[in-house]
Amino acid sequence: MKIQNRACILTAGMVIQFCAGIIYMWSVFKEPVAGYLNWNAESASFTSSVMLAMFVLGIIFGGRAQDKLGPRKVTLAGSILIGTGMACTAFVTGSIPYLVYITYGVIAGLGVGAVYMATIASVQKWFPDKRGFASGMIVCAFGLSLVVFAPMAKYMLKNLGVPNTFLIFGTGFLVICVVCSLFIQNPPEGYKPKGYNSVQPAQPAQGANHKRQYSPKEIIRTKQFYLLMCGLLFTLPAYFILNPVFLSLGTNRGLTDGLAVLGVALTGVSNAAGRLTVSWISDKIGRKSAMISIAVIILVASLIMIVGEGILFLLCIMLISFGFGGAASVYSAMTADSFGTKYGGMNFGLVMLGFGISALVFPVISNKLTSSGSYTSSFIIAAATCVIAIILVLMLKVPGKTEKKPSRTEEEKGVLKNKDR
Repeated sequence: MKIQNRACILTAGMVIQFCAGIIYMWSVFKEPVAGYLNWNAESASFTSSVMLAMFVLGIIFGGRAQDKLGPRKVTLAGSILIGTGMACTAFVTGSIPYLVYITYGVIAGLGVGAVYMATIASVQKWFPDKRGFASGMIVCAFGLSLVVFAPMAKYMLKNLGVPNTFLIFGTGFLVICVVCSLFIQNPPEGYKPKGYNSVQPAQPAQGANHKRQYSPKEIIRTKQFYLLMCGLLFTLPAYFILNPVFLSLGTNRGLTDGLAVLGVALTGVSNAAGRLTVSWISDKIGRKSAMISIAVIILVASLIMIVGEGILFLLCIMLISFGFGGAASVYSAMTADSFGTKYGGMNFGLVMLGFGISALVFPVISNKLTSSGSYTSSFIIAAATCVIAIILVLMLKVPGKTEKKPSRTEEEKGVLKNKDR
């Protein structure tokens, strides 16, 4: 197998992730699509929930598929789903508006999840020496998508109309992602970059090259898996509670319409910055320290949100977005450190169940608590979940440092038996 330039593979993965970040943009499409299809706003809003659920399922199934088939085939299939789903949305008519759930929500959502997981898993295998940095770079591109495509989509929706906008996005994503997916592949078995050795000086990398490669069936029998999944679940509620109501809540808290719109772009920048810097910092200070720092930042910002207005409100939103992005990258790296990279796609997909549960449960809780218009209870809950997350992270084991020596696999037992003969 010819060894490719790993920087080229990272770049291709970043471009795909940049396009896949469309998942966070339904808030931009919602009102124009609802108006075009004569669709009520509540039903149109549900498209985001459908897509988010399919995103998590795409991560799980895409992760399992890439472990068996390789990342190129999965990324190619996911790219086709994203482009096709977006393009087909252009042909939905007002007579059956619910087809948007299928085209944008199910088809595109599954595609986004598949390419998200396959590209991350591949890049982590190419960068065992800089896993946190590489994970941060690729998911940073995912977060930056909103910054570029949100204003572009607003302009296109206004000047070209809903059908043409989806057709252009779908066709463009299809071509770009399919081409980039041809560069995605796994390194050869036992690959090590030049100058890399198995003895790692930094705490986060300890265990990153461990011999034990846990399968999905094995990780669900470990305490470490449930701590990771629940840690992610309880770290993210603040973002999922606030994201859908940012514009309306921002204007109620003293932001002008212009600042509120600018704030949407700034949350995208903060999200991307968190994805890039937190994982990189975790290579230096340790995964646990980085994960706890994220939870503390979100906790403090959530409490300040109770009284925050104007620029202070905007700053808190940016901090929560920063923590959200940082969690996405550092939990991915911690999963690879804990369970190896051989089955990394499926394993992180299972950890991401915490993401999906958090995204579906806490907005519903918040909506029931904010019927009077006050978000105080929601912010208190968001802060409280961060405390739970910190406790769970403190219980995590640092791979290669505190975890016990794993039991021998069946293969190892077979080798020993043959030696005895």
